[in-house]
Amino acid sequence: MRVLAEVHAQDRYPLDWPDRPAAWLSQGPLLGSWVAELDGRLAGHVSLSRAGDDDLAPGLWSERSGAARETAAVVGRLFVVPAARGHRIGALLIGRAVREARDRGLHPVLDVVTSDTAAAALYERLGWQRMATVDQRWDHRTVTLACYTAPS
Repeated sequence: MRVLAEVHAQDRYPLDWPDRPAAWLSQGPLLGSWVAELDGRLAGHVSLSRAGDDDLAPGLWSERSGAARETAAVVGRLFVVPAARGHRIGALLIGRAVREARDRGLHPVLDVVTSDTAAAALYERLGWQRMATVDQRWDHRTVTLACYTAPS
């Protein structure tokens, strides 16, 4: 949780600090989670889950592809500690989640808050395609999300 707190303090990710950070990392229909280390220290995290009812990207991908929504997998909870950036850790973690999704016969999708321009730039460098920008209601406010689909 210390590493997640460090990322939140610098980047405001997650946008709202969860009441139970450990549960936040593993919430939903989780298919797997992976961490990266650099010099023996935790450097980053990513997870993969089945689409939840509130996930927008799986529905958008389903509409565009004609495939069932259930065949999408959501890449999420990606973060890299500030001191470990510049080592391609984010790309490696995303690649691991994408491989797992494809090994399961699922198509990876994700969404990102549009204010997180560094994350969006990473996804686009890796060939992810923005499907749409949408507003979603989160408890006490509306946030704008960019929804992405993994390259074929």
